[in-house]
Amino acid sequence: MDIVEKISHLIAERETSKREFVKKLQALEPKLKSTGEVPSEQTIYGYLSGKRELKVELIPYIAEVLGVDEGELFTQEVEYISNYNHRYSKEVREIVKLLYYLPKPALLNLKDHLLEYKKLCEKPFSQNPFVKS
Repeated sequence: MDIVEKISHLIAERETSKREFVKKLQALEPKLKSTGEVPSEQTIYGYLSGKRELKVELIPYIAEVLGVDEGELFTQEVEYISNYNHRYSKEVREIVKLLYYLPKPALLNLKDHLLEYKKLCEKPFSQNPFVKS
């Protein structure tokens, strides 16, 4: 997944339109080094469609609008979800943020349950209860 696909994915994940994203980005008034001006709506749509090369100076502004760290736009793991792999999905990121509010006894209980699931998943393929025959 390239950076433009990640941006589009994160826009959709936030249940916002590209138009809303463009307006929020322009409201931050990012200046392009080449022109010294805020990119036009049409230019930003060009970036989002992949028809134009995304300018690096826009990355911090894009990350701010999307509510992510700049580095998240460059990782290979913005979204990867299947029936058994939820690594870095929207739901997992939400859960990680909510763990702050979990009392310690409940956190320890959750950890124990997750370790039990891990053991089940590490069983040989034929013995794994999560794999359908």
